[in-house]
Amino acid sequence: MLELFLYFVLLSLLAVGGISSIMPEMQRIVVEQQQWVSATEFTQLFAISQAAPGPNVLICSLIGWKLAGLWGALVALAGICVPATALAWWAGGVWERFRDAPWRRLVQRALAPVSIGFVFAGGYVLATPEGLGWRNALIAIASAAALCATRISPLWILAGGGAAGWLLFR
Repeated sequence: MLELFLYFVLLSLLAVGGISSIMPEMQRIVVEQQQWVSATEFTQLFAISQAAPGPNVLICSLIGWKLAGLWGALVALAGICVPATALAWWAGGVWERFRDAPWRRLVQRALAPVSIGFVFAGGYVLATPEGLGWRNALIAIASAAALCATRISPLWILAGGGAAGWLLFR
């Protein structure tokens, strides 16, 4: 349980741009390094966490639940939420103190592409749990295009991606 907590504390402090930005590292730790869940299970847990109402951090509690039941879920959730909350509270105060500083706008501009890159890397990890194949790429590209070109709810796009995966991989 301590190991689970410490991994999520570390991930919490790296989550610039939210949970989506640390999905590749979370997948590496949870699937490849610790082997707590398989790549397919990780993707399924992510899908459940996105379909459920609430914040994206639900995937952490689902991983904890899979490992150690209710206590695992609570430990993982505390590990991902408490450090980031404390850091955000502290940084928010500092950030507000320097609201008129010229470097603040530069830092904000510099962090935008970093966050976008993290989110794209997370999308890649989730779209290719068993390696990059033409079917995974097709579903990911079609989903991204639908998300950008329409006002369809992401839940419908997620459901469509699941249905396409079922059709293409059966």
